[in-house]
Amino acid sequence: MFRSRRFSTKGLRIRLGPIAGGAIALAAACVLGAPAGLAAEPDSGRALMPAPAAAVAASANRDLAALIDRAPELVVAGERLNAGLLRRFYARHGFAPVWTTRQAQADSLMRAVLRAGEHGLVPELFHANVLRAAATLPPLDRELLLSDAFLAYADALARGAMPIERRRDDETLRPEPIDIAVALDTAIGSRDPAAAIEALAPTTPTYLLLRQALQNSPAGVPAGGQTATSRVREIAVNLERERWLPRPLPAERVWVNVADERVVLYRNDRPIFSTRVIVGQDQRRNQSPELQAAIEAIWFNPPWNIPADIAADEILPKVGRDPNYLARHNMVRLPNGGLQQPAGPNSGLGQLMFEMTNRFDVYLHDTPSKNLFSRDNRRISHGCIRVENPRELAALLMQRPIDAINQAIATGGTNRSDLPKPVPVFVVYETAFADADGKLQFRADAYGRDAEIWQSLNPERRA
Repeated sequence: MFRSRRFSTKGLRIRLGPIAGGAIALAAACVLGAPAGLAAEPDSGRALMPAPAAAVAASANRDLAALIDRAPELVVAGERLNAGLLRRFYARHGFAPVWTTRQAQADSLMRAVLRAGEHGLVPELFHANVLRAAATLPPLDRELLLSDAFLAYADALARGAMPIERRRDDETLRPEPIDIAVALDTAIGSRDPAAAIEALAPTTPTYLLLRQALQNSPAGVPAGGQTATSRVREIAVNLERERWLPRPLPAERVWVNVADERVVLYRNDRPIFSTRVIVGQDQRRNQSPELQAAIEAIWFNPPWNIPADIAADEILPKVGRDPNYLARHNMVRLPNGGLQQPAGPNSGLGQLMFEMTNRFDVYLHDTPSKNLFSRDNRRISHGCIRVENPRELAALLMQRPIDAINQAIATGGTNRSDLPKPVPVFVVYETAFADADGKLQFRADAYGRDAEIWQSLNPERRA
């Protein structure tokens, strides 16, 4: 709790309000409002701002714009700020200070930032350590730190705290774009600014269950300078992954959790089918990527056009040692020099494939090696996802009886059938998630992806 105090800066009277419950209460530090009792302009009816006060306001605006545009990067009180986001926000306000006349809103939003741990986020990511001593800061520095804290927190809840550019190339999931500057302005204008910002967070069953588990954890929520337990780290990392997902999730979707090695079909937001899958190996180059696509069609009896890297790295060296290798594995050379395994029950794609265009050329498909689904470790593919019961999944997606699927395969010919409508498919990597019964499940981080995300959530290690 900071005491109120007064001081003078170049003739300006500045009052710093109290900080209740750790929240920053700002007073009119940068721009003075018009004094009471100002005369109205006779011919316009508009209130006049005395020339000195108007000059002070204009000067504050210029100073704020100059601070934001300071090159090469914006650092205030040792904290790196997002100059681009601040510029967009203040452009909406004519580069006038915002919080000097919005003390209650600043208090509300600061309380929300200090509760960031409830979302698995460390408040120090949002300048909490500096803002707790806001009274020692110059007014414009405090103004920018508050705005950056609120913008960064809103952005973290809406899109994730780990910047997209710092994620791995195969971590491509992201929500729809949102204008965070507009979102903060909307919150400022609402009755409960903190609630408006909190509403940017996901509301999926997994997110809500993870938040509850975090609150119930003996170690409590993450806090700066403290060592989090491995369980708390798992929860925080997977809360972050949930923030990478679109809002809301499609009510009908195919959901592949690589860490769980299962696929689930949701209809009306409820799971109606689940089966085991085989996913990519632990080696980074063969890991299954995290992606969103749409299943648009089913290929029956598809040939397997062997990817060039698999051909070069694994098959052609064997051909060099064994000239009969291709024939024994039912493979042929194509006129373009590529390799193909013709359609048939022994094709690498099995007897059906789910068409889902994506830049990784990763698909869900059948496999002739059904015995592999009994393994505990099913991370053995080159990235594609083999489905244990693909005919049942195809029947549900095609909205046809399974006999129709069997008949299409029985023709022996390669043919493509469109789905009645495309169905979104998500390939995710969740090491903590809500299962179909609403229970929290944990899986091993076999791909070693959790550590990179945790480092980005830790202000002591974040670059």
